Amino acid sequence: MAKPDKSIDPRILDCAKQEFLEKGFEKGCLKNICENAKVTTGALYKRYKGKEELFCAVVEPTIEAIFEMIQSSAEDDLSQLSDEQLIDSWRMKEKNLMHYFQFFHEHRDGFVLLLKHSAGTKHEDFPHKLVEVMNMHTIRYYEEGYQRGLFQRKISVEEFHVLLSAFWSAIYEPFIHDMPWDELENHVKLICKYFDWFGVLDVKK
Repeated sequence: MAKPDKSIDPRILDCAKQEFLEKGFEKGCLKNICENAKVTTGALYKRYKGKEELFCAVVEPTIEAIFEMIQSSAEDDLSQLSDEQLIDSWRMKEKNLMHYFQFFHEHRDGFVLLLKHSAGTKHEDFPHKLVEVMNMHTIRYYEEGYQRGLFQRKISVEEFHVLLSAFWSAIYEPFIHDMPWDELENHVKLICKYFDWFGVLDVKK
């Protein structure tokens, strides 16, 4: 029994990625993808039910990597952090913020597809989901600090959602606008100056 030819799978995914980056999901053409990958449409349909399933195959490794990164970056038990560590987690440091930009830059193609070209797929609300997950993890640090009396300003969940949405948008919007790496490095410096979380939280001195 002949074994299926797996060698064409990477070509299909690579050509699909390029097609979707150039034209987006809705305008992307399976025929073009097949021609560029030098495969028949029959070979493609043996692997993917249609265009959306192919798009998902391209972006889902990026989704998995992003949420694994978020999960690994969050402390499970915030009660184990000292007061100093909890306060310091809100200090805007270029080195810490650069970690996110480097990660997203390493996954840039998949990240841009999700942010900019996923309309019409089940992942079209990815930016909203990303911010929701980021907010969920971040607010925990505020709530722990407020309970300890380290942060003196009471902020509602709704208000925090607005503020954090603006913060995370400042991180992912440059990728939507294709900002080159040297400009991203300068952008990090501006974010650190713009977002004064110590002032927002009214950190106890």
